[in-house]
Amino acid sequence: HVCSEEQMEIEQLKMHKQILLEDIEKLKNQIENVMTDIQDFKSSLNGSNGSVFQGIKYLVDNELLDWKPERVAEFLYKEEGLNKTAIGDFLGEREDMHLQILKAFVELHEFSDLNLVQALRQFLWSFRLPGEAQKIDRMMEAFATRYCNCNANVFQSTDTCYILSFAIIMLNTSLHNPNVKDKTSLERFISMNRGINNGQDLPDDLLTNLYNSIRNEPFKIPEDDGNDLTHTFFNPDREGWLLKLGGRVKTWKRRWFILTDNCLYYFEFTTDKEPRGIIPLENLCVREVMFPRKPYCLELYNPNSRGQKIKACKTETDGRVVEGKHQSYTICAASAEERDDWIESIRASITKDPFYDLVSTRKKKVINKVAEK
Repeated sequence: HVCSEEQMEIEQLKMHKQILLEDIEKLKNQIENVMTDIQDFKSSLNGSNGSVFQGIKYLVDNELLDWKPERVAEFLYKEEGLNKTAIGDFLGEREDMHLQILKAFVELHEFSDLNLVQALRQFLWSFRLPGEAQKIDRMMEAFATRYCNCNANVFQSTDTCYILSFAIIMLNTSLHNPNVKDKTSLERFISMNRGINNGQDLPDDLLTNLYNSIRNEPFKIPEDDGNDLTHTFFNPDREGWLLKLGGRVKTWKRRWFILTDNCLYYFEFTTDKEPRGIIPLENLCVREVMFPRKPYCLELYNPNSRGQKIKACKTETDGRVVEGKHQSYTICAASAEERDDWIESIRASITKDPFYDLVSTRKKKVINKVAEK
């Protein structure tokens, strides 16, 4: 009798163990599925910029992330291995929820007792600043607000902080980009920033410290692909495949073009570290041209010295860098819209720094405020 009771207990234990093992197996499968989903999600985040939106949507739909500004901001700020260009694009969107996420993201940064360069170093390492002026405006506005909240007595207004932040970013490009020949001096940096503190000048020693900090150490900019051709701060103004008409031998060749820092670079492949050619845009003009059998063309030319070769360089197949042979450059896009977009971008690059408008608008605002007093 005792034996049969023990036997029953052993059987029950065996059954219980079997059920437990089955439960463990189920859990293992579920965990594996979740891990696979997380891997898929992470790789999607590191794909195209649109997929950061899909990735976050996936997490929210599967109740792995609350669709609340603080939660999403924390995820973007703390999660390892996310594509920083994609984070920048996501934060720069203008929908109300994105604006709240941006505000929460900036508030995760602690800027108290940091000078402006130190704060910018921290901020600009947490994502890659996008190329669109409106997005940059929103992000730098949020930064300036946060910096002034953390450091109440440094600047008279967030506008001052905003203008000076851009001056520092442009200084970084001027001092550390090898394509910029005219390096900004300390005296010029100080005079550029006269009157921006609600009509008053900022202390020279404050500006000198900021200048020296950038001169001694450029901004570290997050690179997702390790290919930082120009050491430039901003994303390219524009990039894409276009056809280029050869110099002496008139053949059309497909090239990957990158427009940045008032230069047009072209590469044979998107993965090339070195460009096949560099066209400095200084003194050049761009216009639409008609070409036989190629309907969507644009031309780069020098309006002042017709017939002279444009100062540009190209790499020969044997690796030698030689002067370009073009008196003008004819480039063909895939559609009228694409051609017009390139023309507009090149014009903007030739006429001024693309962020000049943002800063000059803000400076006018400061001057008007002073005038009203």
